[in-house]
Amino acid sequence: MLILLNKPFDVLCQFTDRGNVGGPRATLSDYVDVPEVYPAGRLDRDSEGLVLLTDDGKLQARIADPAHRMQKTYLVQVEGVIDEMALRTLRRGVVLNDGPTLPARARSVDEPEWLWPRNPPIRVRRSVPDSWLELTIREGRNRQVRRMTAAVGFPTLRLIRWRVGDWTIAGLAPGEWRRGDAT
Repeated sequence: MLILLNKPFDVLCQFTDRGNVGGPRATLSDYVDVPEVYPAGRLDRDSEGLVLLTDDGKLQARIADPAHRMQKTYLVQVEGVIDEMALRTLRRGVVLNDGPTLPARARSVDEPEWLWPRNPPIRVRRSVPDSWLELTIREGRNRQVRRMTAAVGFPTLRLIRWRVGDWTIAGLAPGEWRRGDAT
């Protein structure tokens, strides 16, 4: 079984919240009530978008194992107006504190027309413009996209995973899910 979930902002990418002193936080169990499925890969609490859940260990490994280098596409709102020099650097690969990244596909895009409002909204500063880019990577390091955009001088404001392999969140509002084809 494969489930495609559009994970909302501020939701933990796990089914339980252990040890939070400030009280319970939202988890996947607040949105998906299907037994014995687990996330194939992670998406940070402050990121939104596609999370794949499965009960198939082989499929989970194919999706999450870095050796398979499954492509993941993100829509990224950054502080500042992204320029061609930064995009070229992202395309070549960026040196991070844990080593160089693989080359990425990167292009400037308009804010998606279908985009839902984030709750809470990002902080907007009138004196600092923002812009959007589409970034496709084949790795999955901790907070990699955020670290990559910061490394080229454009901190991430909002991060939405649109695609993993051939699966997308097309047609899914935040918190909605559907069964997917596991092939």
